[in-house]
Parts: sequence; structure tokens; C-alpha cells
Amino acid sequence: MLYLETFSFPDAERETSFLLEEKRTCFASFYPFKILSRHRFERVDFEPVTIFYGGNGTGKSTALHVIAQKAQLMRGAAFNKTHFFSDYVELCRMKAASPIPPQSRIITSDDVFDAMLDVRAFNDGVENKREKLFETYWQEKRSGYTLTSMTDYEELRRVNRARKHTQSRYIREELGMDVRTFSNGENAFRMFTNLIGEDALYLLDEPENSLSPARQQELCTFISDSARFFGCQFVIATHSPFLLSMRGAKIYDLDSDPVNVRRWTQLEHVRMYYDFFQAHAGEFERDAEE
Repeated sequence: MLYLETFSFPDAERETSFLLEEKRTCFASFYPFKILSRHRFERVDFEPVTIFYGGNGTGKSTALHVIAQKAQLMRGAAFNKTHFFSDYVELCRMKAASPIPPQSRIITSDDVFDAMLDVRAFNDGVENKREKLFETYWQEKRSGYTLTSMTDYEELRRVNRARKHTQSRYIREELGMDVRTFSNGENAFRMFTNLIGEDALYLLDEPENSLSPARQQELCTFISDSARFFGCQFVIATHSPFLLSMRGAKIYDLDSDPVNVRRWTQLEHVRMYYDFFQAHAGEFERDAEE
């Protein structure tokens, strides 16, 4: 499904003209001006999955935030728009293939970080409640309570449950799902699968952060299936080889000048991984024989 069809960023000449017209020459930084134009990144033609690839500082996240602002997408964590951000967005041009659904959103690394902080705060509360439940469990386990009236039924039910359950099961049933049982990566993965629904546009900023290689492959499958079967469109900033290898994804290489579309096997970082494992192929073969 396509919601975004094309997006155009101002070229270097248009940027310079705007800054001179506005007489804004006294600032040390004009961000996001002069970022994407360095490698002449001027236009995106979208597919159901479009990926921005590049090293640190190439503007992957900048491009994503600009598109999100222009499309007026929902966002979780706040971001620094800077003095010139709105002016830059105004110079951009966007063409939508169909109306952008209101549930569309951008999900950033800051969202994942904030979610981890929320999990930690929740777990702190769970820990306090758990300690109280431990005490209650043993009190009820040792209780000699017997039924004397129907009004005591609920108390008797609690006692009997404590008698027949193990301590861990009792605590788990009282607390519900304890997110402490999940790692940061597992919670991050759950956050993506909870926030990404059907029939919407999603911008993902380096979603591989906090995810193991196995989880990255799971996320890759989830994104691919969401685009193929559930009417979603994705624009992703990443340098994860697992996400870059997604079948059918269109990859813009922000390291090239001018920015160009490339296959994932042509990308510098992927080639570095390939060369590294090729250089150590003998060690893998020896381990496989043992």
C-alpha cells in the first residue's frame, strides 16, 4: 500500500537562496539546512518499504523527521525542531498517493528509550507489591482459617488458592504479567508490534537498537508481512543488514554522492560484514566439523 508517493527536499541552491533572502547569516548552525543537500539528496520515490541507509551524520534521521513533520504524523517522544526546522519543512514538497491515515506515526529510538524507562518504573512498583505479596502468601499458607459464614467465602478462597499454588504462581497471578520477565530487547520488540497496526504509514528510526540479531530478523518479517498483507507503508532509517536485506525494499544510499538507489549487497557496511566473515570462514568451518 502506498500513502506517500514522492517527497522532495530543497537543493543546495534553494537553501542558499532562502537563507540569503531571510538575511539569516548570524547563526552558527542552520540545521536541518545543509545536511541532505551535501550529498544531493533531493527526491524520494516511495515503495511499500523504503529504507534510508548511511553512516552516522548522513541525515537518515533528519530526513525521517522532516517527512514526519510534513505529513503531520503522530509521535511519542519530543524532538528538537531547532530554529530553522519549520522553515525547512515548508520548502519541502510531498505528494500523497492516498490520504494518510490518522493512526500513522513515527517511532524513534527515543520512543524505545522512554518505553524502557516506563518499564523500569513499572517494575519498581511491581517489586514493592511483590514483597508485600510474599508476606501475604506465607501468612495465608500457614493460616488455619475455616469457613464460619458465607460472608467469609472470599477470604477462604484466597487461603485455599495460597495453599494449593506455589509461591511463584501465586505472586504471578496476583500481579498479572510482569514485564521484568522480558529483556530490554524483548520489550522493544513488543513495543513495535503493539504500536504498528493495519492500514497506516509508519516511519521507523533505527528500530534495530536494543534488538538482538534474531529479534531483528523477526522484526524484518513482521514489517514485510505488514506491508504485504495489512495495508502498511514503511519508511525506515537503518544500517542493520537484516532490515536492509528485506525483499522488495527500496534502499537510498545516503553515503553516495549524489544519493542513489542501491541493492543491499552493494552497501559499504554490508560489504564490511561480508568481508569480515569471509576472512574468518576457516574458523567457522573448523567449528562446524567439531
